[in-house]
Amino acid sequence: MRFGFWVGNGHEWGEILRRGVRAAETGWDGLWVADHFMPFTGDDDKPIHEAWAVLAAWAQATEGVRLGPLVCGNTYRNPAVLLKQAVTTDHISNGRVVLGLGSGWQENEHVAYGLEFGTFTDRFERLEEALQVITTLRDEGRASLDGAHYSFVDAPLSPGPVGPLPILLGGGGEKKTLRMVAQYADEWNVWSDPGIMAQKSAVLDAHCERLGRDPKAIQRSSVALLFLCDTEDEASELWAKGIERPSLIGTPAQLQEQMAAYVDAGVDEVIIPDFTLGSGARHDELVDRFLAEVAAPFRN
Repeated sequence: MRFGFWVGNGHEWGEILRRGVRAAETGWDGLWVADHFMPFTGDDDKPIHEAWAVLAAWAQATEGVRLGPLVCGNTYRNPAVLLKQAVTTDHISNGRVVLGLGSGWQENEHVAYGLEFGTFTDRFERLEEALQVITTLRDEGRASLDGAHYSFVDAPLSPGPVGPLPILLGGGGEKKTLRMVAQYADEWNVWSDPGIMAQKSAVLDAHCERLGRDPKAIQRSSVALLFLCDTEDEASELWAKGIERPSLIGTPAQLQEQMAAYVDAGVDEVIIPDFTLGSGARHDELVDRFLAEVAAPFRN
């Protein structure tokens, strides 16, 4: 199993760089950042850094670690322009970029920045057209499309990517998202506990069977908040609070049991956001303890 680290893009720039470089140097397998321009709720004056600029800086400052957005809102950029950004960052990184993509969901950003939001159906139609263009450009170097939402006329991609530039789709929608994962993606990501992952993986496998694709060709990753506890009583208190998002909660021994459940559910990478890890020395201690005391037996 791989272990990815998600650095929040609301820190000041020096801290984003420091956390990314430190994660790469201490053995994390992936570095991820959200693609948003403003907070979803609360103070919209809070500084938020743009994802591809962050990724390009990490590409220059790190070695070995995979890099990607988790995930790009398709509504924010022309898909061919997005692919150009990804390929340029792939060259800077010498082939380590994963292109994460989703339909786009944060409506307040669209309103504030004058971006077309459209209906749920519109966004998924646009995502599928974008995937058609992106995969064709990546694999063949040119693409044309006369679609309902995008138009491309023999669009070139030069240079091509250095690495494989896998396409990762984010989301858990079983009818639309997982069908597109089966048809277009190399990787899939979802916020999930092991039970949710097992359920949705079975749906993805069924889509693959209908489309004639080997389910094993698609890498699967899960995001969960981390609460590393010193005692089982502390963990029980946290579980009792009913944390809204999927979470890893427990002592190192308890967390290893949860990791084993992710393995059984077919997870290839667990991604840990820094949202619950505090700052300064406390942050660094928790990050290091997770790798040493929880992840070590499961590393690829």
